[in-house]
Amino acid sequence: MKTKLTLRVDEDTIKKAKLYSKKRGESVSSLVEKFFSGFDDNGIKKETLPPTTEELKGLLKDKNCTKRIIPAIEHPV
Repeated sequence: MKTKLTLRVDEDTIKKAKLYSKKRGESVSSLVEKFFSGFDDNGIKKETLPPTTEELKGLLKDKNCTKRIIPAIEHPV
């Protein structure tokens, strides 16, 4: 369920928000909602990465990763 929220924000910030939202083709409300949905219930920012980046995270910690990465780069599927 969507509920209305009223915010008091500096006029210059509102102008910037509207310009930014127009360039992105989204409403300011949508941008604010996306921003706050990125936090957990304790107010801590959730780490969100694109799926491919998430898969690759930590890969370089593996000492033998070049044995797997180089062939994949040279001969992509």
